[in-house]
Amino acid sequence: MKSKVKWGIRLAALLVVVTVVLTACGGAATTAAPAATQAPAATEAPKEMTKIKLQLQWVVQSQFAGYFAAVDQGFYKDEGLDVTILQGAVDIVPQQVLASGQADFALSWVPKALVSREQGAKIVDIAQVFQRSGTLEVSWKDSNIGKPEDWKGKKVGTWGFGNEFELTAAMVKAGLDPQKDVTIVQQPFDMSLLLNREIDAAEAMTYNEYAQVLEQKNPKTGELYKPEDLTVINFNDVGTAMLQDAVWAREDWLSDAKNQDIAKRFLRASYRGWIYCRDQFDGCVNVVLKNGPTLGKGHMTWQLNEINKLIWPSPAGIGVMDKKLWDQTVQVATSQKVITTAPDAGAYRTDLAEAAVKDLEGQGADVKGAGYTPKQVQITAGGE
Repeated sequence: MKSKVKWGIRLAALLVVVTVVLTACGGAATTAAPAATQAPAATEAPKEMTKIKLQLQWVVQSQFAGYFAAVDQGFYKDEGLDVTILQGAVDIVPQQVLASGQADFALSWVPKALVSREQGAKIVDIAQVFQRSGTLEVSWKDSNIGKPEDWKGKKVGTWGFGNEFELTAAMVKAGLDPQKDVTIVQQPFDMSLLLNREIDAAEAMTYNEYAQVLEQKNPKTGELYKPEDLTVINFNDVGTAMLQDAVWAREDWLSDAKNQDIAKRFLRASYRGWIYCRDQFDGCVNVVLKNGPTLGKGHMTWQLNEINKLIWPSPAGIGVMDKKLWDQTVQVATSQKVITTAPDAGAYRTDLAEAAVKDLEGQGADVKGAGYTPKQVQITAGGE
C-alpha cells in the first residue's frame, strides 16, 4: 500500500471518498521448508511476455509479500507475464485505479470494493487470498475489557474511513448502541492514544499496530510490553469479521477469453508466491526487505507471520471464496449501511481461482496448507 509503510507506522491509511476501508505490517526468523514443499516449477514460459500492472493498497511491506516473491522468484515470468507492482498511498484508491483502466489487477478489502461497485465500478473479486480478517480491538489488561459488552461506557478507538464497521457491528451484536453506550474516538493510524491511555481500546491489525505496542518499552519495567499486558478482541471470534485483501479485475476485461487466460496465469504465479512465503519464510522476508519497506526487519518478519495466518489454511484452496464469509461480509456491510443493498451474484467469481488451484495441485503444490503451523517470532524493539 504505500511508502510510509503500513500506516505511517501502519499499513493502510485510506481514502477520502465514500469508498473506504484499509489495510496493513512483521517479526523474526525460522527454518526453510524441505525442498518437497516448494512451489513447483511452471511449464516453459511463452516466448512473448504480456505486460501487467498490479495496484497495491499501500507501500511495500509483508502484507503483499507473495506478489513481490512471485516477481523475485520468476513465477510471473514462468507464466509469460511481465508484472509491474504499483505501490499505494493515502490518496490512491486501488479499485478506482483498476476501474479507470490504469491497472489490470488491484488488491482491495471487499467492503471497500463493494462500495465502488455499487457506485458503478464494474469490478469483480476473482481471488479471495485472505481467508479471514486481521482486525482487532486492543486494550490494556487492567481495563477489564474481555468481550464487546465491556466496551459500554468506555472510550473506544477506530481509524474510521470505513474501518469501523466490524467494530460497530460487534457493538450492535452485543446489544450496545454505538451512539449512546460507547464513546467512539477517531484514532490516528498508530497506537499512540492507547499507549498514552487516552482511550480504553484501540483498533489494530494483527500484522501491524498490535506489534507496534509490543515493540515499545513499558516505562514501569524498562522492558518491552508483552502479550499478557494486553487483551484483544478478534472480530473473527465475534462473528462480525469482513473479508479483506482480495484480487479484483474488471468485468469487461474478463469478457475476453484471452484475458481470462492471463488472469489464471497471474493467479497461478501469485499463489506460487504465497506458497513460497509460507514454506520459505526467511527467504520471503528477505524479498520484502530487498524491495525497500520503511519499517525494519523485525516488523516485517512479524507481519509476514501474521499475514500467513490470514491465508493458511485455505480449506478450498488459496484464493477460493468461502461463501459463508462472503455472506457474513455482505450482511455486516448492509447492516452498517456500508452499501445500501447486497451486491449481485457477479460481484465475485470462483472459476479462475479454482482453475489456478487445480493446475498447481496437478504440479504437486500444497495449495491448502492444511498442516500449516505459524512461526514463533521474536518481537524486536522498534521493529528493527
